[in-house]
Parts: sequence; structure tokens; C-alpha cells
Amino acid sequence: MRNRKSAARRIITPEQVIAGYQQGYFPMARGRYGHIDWFMAEPRTIVPLDERFHVRRSLQKTMRKCSYEVKFNTDFAAVIRACARHHEVEPEEVWLSEEMIMLYIELHRRGFAHSVEVWTDGELVGGLYGVALKAAFFGESMFSRRPSASQIALVGLVQRLRERGYKLLDAQMRTPHIGYFGAQDMRHEEYLSVLAEAMLDDCQFAD
Repeated sequence: MRNRKSAARRIITPEQVIAGYQQGYFPMARGRYGHIDWFMAEPRTIVPLDERFHVRRSLQKTMRKCSYEVKFNTDFAAVIRACARHHEVEPEEVWLSEEMIMLYIELHRRGFAHSVEVWTDGELVGGLYGVALKAAFFGESMFSRRPSASQIALVGLVQRLRERGYKLLDAQMRTPHIGYFGAQDMRHEEYLSVLAEAMLDDCQFAD
């Protein structure tokens, strides 16, 4: 992962966050109360939305047996705070700072940021959030309080993106979990080309 040249300490706006995604960058904070920098990943990891997306048999079995329900945008604030893990890690290890949380909550209010949530018996047990722009969805983070809950959220996200004609699901950096689904790595220049194509179409994530 490479860090774009840092700017002097200043307030980051929702408009700047959107512009950053459109140029291939994503924001991360240096600690719970630290300043926000812009980053790019090399290689960049995407989750394919075509037949290359693969759901393991064990997860398919779990999805058939469990009572989980996938919902969208019913409690965005709870999802992003669960992803931030502020009470689980040291403050200097936090990348999703208080400032960033408020930025994404505002982006959610404006219709750009969305949550995919996994519920069971009225309890939020897993989920993920990200930003939808044109025909691209930029996945940011996920969490799980029950086995496989975050992975079920990812399956629900891919189903929604396929239904609505999205072209790109950006995962930024590879993790073991997304690797199981057939994640693809590409050079930054290749990613920018795919991103530019996704910016040509309009898709609607939320109802």
C-alpha cells in the first residue's frame, strides 16, 4: 500500500472523499483521533461480480441452515462503529477515526454510503459498509459477531450489485476472507481503467 503525499492538517469534506474514490484513492486515519491521509493499494484487489465470484460449499451450507436475514441501510451508524473496533484495539492502531465515522455518516445521509447488515433474532451480528458511486461500490470494512456473518453480508452485497448492474466491487486490499470468494488483484493502472469504465454508468444501490 502506498501513501499519497500528506497534506497539512485540515478538515476533510465529504466532497473530497468522493473525489478521492473517483481518482483511485481511499482515506485512512492515523489513529482514533489522528489526521486522515490518502492511500492507494498496489496491487489493488477487487471482488468479481461475474462467474468468477465463488461461494464455498461450507458457506452455502451455513446460509441454508442459519436464520440470518440480510438487510440494507437500517442501522448504518451501528455498522460503521462496529467496523471501527475502537474498544478492541489500541487507539494508535485505529484507522477508522471519529472524524472518518462522521464523514461516512454524512455520506450515508446524502445517499452515497451504504450498509449491508446481517440480523438474527433482532440482533445485528455482522455486516459491512462502503460507498456507491455510479457503477462502482467501494467496500470499506466489515465485522462479524457470529460465525460467517460478515461473509454472508458480502454475498448479499454481491447479489445486490449484480441485480442493479454494477461493474466494480473494490475491496482495496486482499484479505483471507475475500480471497475465498475469488478476489482478483490488478495493477494500479489496470484498476484505474476499470474504475473509469464504471464511472460511465449510473446505478441505484438503495430503493
